[in-house]
Amino acid sequence: MRRPLFRLLPAMCACWFAGCTVGPNYQRPAVDTPSSFRYASPDAEVVDQGVVQWWSQFDDPVLDSLIERALVQNRDLAIAAARVDEFYGRLMTTRAGLFPQIGANFAGSRSRGVPAPGFAPTVGNQVQLDVMASWEIDLFGRLRRMTEAARADYLGTQAVQQATRIALIASVATSYLLLRDLDQRLDIAKSTLASRADALALFQERFGGGVVSQLQVSQAKSEYESAQASVYAFQQQIAQQENALSLLLGDNPGPIPRGKPLTQLSAPTIPAGLPSSLLERRPDILQAEQALVSANASIGAARAQYFPTISLTGVFGAASTALSGLWTGPARVWSFAGAIAQPIFTGGAITGSVRIAEAQQQEALFGYEQTIQSAFADVENALVGVARVRDQLQATNRQVEALAQYASLARDLYEGGYTSYLEVLDAERSLFAAQLQQSQLQDLELAQIVALYKALGYGWTVDAGSQAPAAGLNILFSGPQALP
Repeated sequence: MRRPLFRLLPAMCACWFAGCTVGPNYQRPAVDTPSSFRYASPDAEVVDQGVVQWWSQFDDPVLDSLIERALVQNRDLAIAAARVDEFYGRLMTTRAGLFPQIGANFAGSRSRGVPAPGFAPTVGNQVQLDVMASWEIDLFGRLRRMTEAARADYLGTQAVQQATRIALIASVATSYLLLRDLDQRLDIAKSTLASRADALALFQERFGGGVVSQLQVSQAKSEYESAQASVYAFQQQIAQQENALSLLLGDNPGPIPRGKPLTQLSAPTIPAGLPSSLLERRPDILQAEQALVSANASIGAARAQYFPTISLTGVFGAASTALSGLWTGPARVWSFAGAIAQPIFTGGAITGSVRIAEAQQQEALFGYEQTIQSAFADVENALVGVARVRDQLQATNRQVEALAQYASLARDLYEGGYTSYLEVLDAERSLFAAQLQQSQLQDLELAQIVALYKALGYGWTVDAGSQAPAAGLNILFSGPQALP
């Protein structure tokens, strides 16, 4: 019986020193990606996002300050940071199994007993000090695979934190742009209201002089109340948008400071980015890959259950009836033990664990591929949004100019008696609607640029957040790393 075991010992030692681990080693899967974006602008500029905060290109100091406040106070970002700390603690806990566990125990007791009837009671003392150590020899890599999975989970939470930061910056920017759009639409509604108030007053005066009928006064009154209702609606939307933006800032609902008007904001430069670089920028892709790394490592941890586990334990200490006696030679006590546990029949439990791990690896792989496809779709949608919204805005600008001229001519013709007041009402209604749409498109154009930066992964800068973005990306993108 000893001969086969003797022959296995060199192989087992060689396996240990070579760092033998069962299960597949991670290799990044090949993913079919497009060679270019369909709606990429040919004159796009390359922007070094490691230095430039893209939102500062709006040239609005108020927006800059709002984003800075959100990065410090937002609760979702704080939760993401706490999860990073949580998973780092899990990594430390899992990794600790690779090392010997050492502890100490000190105990003392005093007891009184009666040896036998008729004998005097005896009082005795017992003092013992032990140093204990245990170590599971990770011969087949179970603990190393578990540590690899925990490290990937930790890096994945870092990617989630970065994705939360990017989403927060984009949300604050788009919310602020919408707020300035609502402010502008409110100004348009108030201007229209003032114009219709003047028209109503004029018609009431003319009605008193018998120049116009009650029908025309009622028409002017209806248009005035319609504009008044629009003013109230925009005031409500502005208050609600301020409350929503306050929550993003981590504040209680309240007023939001304003900077430049929407029409004076500068549009950020659209960056140039190749599809291959998207894999290095998007935190959700990095997180999906780390989930795949973790699932891949879990297969090895599951398969390692087929093999024996080897553990060593030892106790070295001293026991005596007096504290001073602990340091004498006869008081020393020690014990050493080794154990090998080998599963023989588990009713399919280990096989089931392996199949679960393999299925989860496939799920993570498909999720990784789906995330990449979704990322390219996000970029394509944002690119076509920027291009087509800009075209819509240019067409609407021309429409507003034409309707302004139409309304002016209609009023002149009405005053000259060449047309009815219905022609004036139709022109003013169309102009009011076109002006509101023009404001919405101005907001939407800038919001699509924000969406493009978010889709490309341009969310990190040296100054935005406590984590160094470049280093974080290198850690997340290059796969399994040395333990932190």
